Amino acid sequence: MNGKMLGAAALVAVAALTSPAWAGKKDNSLHFADPQVLENVDPYFNSVRIGVIVGQHIWDTLIYRDPETNEYKGLLATSWKWVDDKTIELELRKGVKFHNGATFNADDVVYTLNFVSKPENKVITQQNVNWIDHAEKLDDYKVRIVTKRPFPAALEYLAGPVIIHPHEYYAKVGPKGMSEKPLGTGPYRLVENAMGKYLRLERNPDYFKDSPKGQPKIEKLEFRFIPDPQTRMAEVLSGGIDLARQLTADQIEQLRAVPSVQVVSGEIMRFVFLQLNSTENTPAAPLRDVRVRKAILHAINREGMVKSIVGEGSRVINVMCFPSQFGCSDEGAPRYPYDPAKAKALLKEAGYPNGFDIDLYGFQDRNQTEAMVAFLGAVGIRANLRWSQYAAVREAMRSGKAPLSHQSWGSFSINDVSASTPVFFKFTPDDVTRDAEVRDLLERGDTSIDPKVRKEAYGKALKRIAEQAYAIPLYTLPALYAANKDLVFKAYRDEIPRVWEMSYK
Repeated sequence: MNGKMLGAAALVAVAALTSPAWAGKKDNSLHFADPQVLENVDPYFNSVRIGVIVGQHIWDTLIYRDPETNEYKGLLATSWKWVDDKTIELELRKGVKFHNGATFNADDVVYTLNFVSKPENKVITQQNVNWIDHAEKLDDYKVRIVTKRPFPAALEYLAGPVIIHPHEYYAKVGPKGMSEKPLGTGPYRLVENAMGKYLRLERNPDYFKDSPKGQPKIEKLEFRFIPDPQTRMAEVLSGGIDLARQLTADQIEQLRAVPSVQVVSGEIMRFVFLQLNSTENTPAAPLRDVRVRKAILHAINREGMVKSIVGEGSRVINVMCFPSQFGCSDEGAPRYPYDPAKAKALLKEAGYPNGFDIDLYGFQDRNQTEAMVAFLGAVGIRANLRWSQYAAVREAMRSGKAPLSHQSWGSFSINDVSASTPVFFKFTPDDVTRDAEVRDLLERGDTSIDPKVRKEAYGKALKRIAEQAYAIPLYTLPALYAANKDLVFKAYRDEIPRVWEMSYK
């Protein structure tokens, strides 16, 4: 298949000729294709969505949040209570084993949390653990977690990205060894790891019966990393893939005509934005001028992109967070409608009547990035597209080499603003704005135990970010999945396909 999109009729013909075997249904396995390449399997040392998905299948967390009701349920912990504003005590589940047969207990929780929360251990996802001061063992099945400051969103994090490693194994092999041969208590265990190409897992026969995840029905699970959307498309058509994530909207629409494929879509907890380096050290001096930043906002037709490129389930956003997150409000924030004439006027006013050249970094959804390049070019901002893998783009942004980058953020599926806006505006490695007023407002929102104070602080921070055009919030993203027509599968807003729930008709 070449790079051009096939018509719906041609797709049906191709599907008929290839006679999809759907090997997954034949041997009760599932082959999952993802565009991202997993740089490190250890969830604390990667920040890509496929890492979150893999992590939830190999490992367990202390708490589980029901994706339907948002109710917290016991997973590795059976109960918990706040002792004071900075202390949580948890009773742990007995009878749980890691994939190597080691018994889960308090030592695993204490070692994991104390290791990942220490800055010197250089966890990539610092924002997910930097609220932890330390963990203490009270007895073999009871632990205490002490936070550095009041952190009311703690349970949300314990139910999301904070997985638990086996302490003896992790102490021996470290993050590198854990990435090569991951080991958890989760519903699936590793069989083979071809780094950067695929992971092969099998159902954990000893998975504990009382898990709110339930017992997995599918026996074998393969995660394949396929960056090229045309290759993923071809694999879906041939039956070599049972579930594919992040195909383009055009591909999804054409796949709706293929009888052997079902299409599942819906909004997910992920938003898209342009990150701007507006610091004194920015490699693009024009970005230091708020008029230029506002011109970029007016230059991009966000509504048009949602309708013609991004697809059903997406919506335009005006602030830097996902609408359902606690504290996310665009009340009082300015609006920047699509207005190329206004954009050109602002550029002229800022001293750039003929526009300027700038590098724009991207790593996913290239059709969206290229549309933005075109919109910017129409007002005189000549964007040079620098395409790479996510890790390289992240490093370029953090090191100050990337003035402008097309990003998306899924907040590790944490339904709280503390997992989104502060990541990019609280003097973290990803903060290329460095506004002390915004930082302090976000800190107040993160640490107050009064929900009203939290909402007010977050609202003020989001309003200031929008007024200063420190970033370009664009739109939310829909989940776009193509799957074997016989796969019983549900897409959740938290963007985690739960294979342990899936089965074949």
